[in-house]
Amino acid sequence: MKFLVQQLMRYFSVGVLNSLVGVLVIWGSMRAGFGPYASNVIGYAAGLIFAFFLNRAWTFNAQNTGWPVFRYLTAFVIAYSINLSTLTILIHYFPDRIYAAQLVSIGFYSLAFFFLCRHFVFRLSKN
Repeated sequence: MKFLVQQLMRYFSVGVLNSLVGVLVIWGSMRAGFGPYASNVIGYAAGLIFAFFLNRAWTFNAQNTGWPVFRYLTAFVIAYSINLSTLTILIHYFPDRIYAAQLVSIGFYSLAFFFLCRHFVFRLSKN
């Protein structure tokens, strides 16, 4: 249990750094002349790459798992789908609570992505 809590704390620390990197890249891209949507895509891509390497090396200590990029992207798509599904349901039932719905959806995304990374992307070998 202690190991799981340690991984969760590291994962959320990476998430904070990832958010900072993403925002800085988005703003930098906008200042460089990219539009808001292109900047958003560039920022999210940079954050996803940054988080991949930091989670791989630090959060999950998974240097020996090969190059699980496809599994990582698959996990991201699944977790993001959970995020959007949760958001859609919450907005449907609580249309006056869209900000709270965003927070709850982010929570579902974060937990889903953590467990997918832990058990699918960066799983420890059985050796």
